Amino acid sequence: QVQLVESGGGLVQAGGSLRLSCAASGRTFSSYAMGWFRQGPGKEREFVATIRSGGNTYYADSVKGRFTISRDNVKNTGYLQMNSLKPEDTAVYYCAARRSTYSDSNYYTTAFQYDYWGQGTQVTVSS
Repeated sequence: QVQLVESGGGLVQAGGSLRLSCAASGRTFSSYAMGWFRQGPGKEREFVATIRSGGNTYYADSVKGRFTISRDNVKNTGYLQMNSLKPEDTAVYYCAARRSTYSDSNYYTTAFQYDYWGQGTQVTVSS
């Protein structure tokens, strides 16, 4: 069992930056692929970014070039650095994890592919 706790959300003006953190406990974090999803008001949960156990990353087109996903396996923590934020980035952001291996070459981009979820953190971008 893996427990995930997000932090770092808040209110920021358009063009600003935030860094979200996802602290994991319970198992070896390096054995898990991690993803970030978001759910805006009246919208379905959507994929934002994912990082493999081995460190390779993949992004949704809407955030490519602005957001950076990373992980620190020593600290058992994942991150989402968000730059050049736009009002349409306003959402509750969730981190998620699934069991994986270092050699796993898949990118997991749909919510049902993840087994563990955090409680979410609100990001609000004002215009």
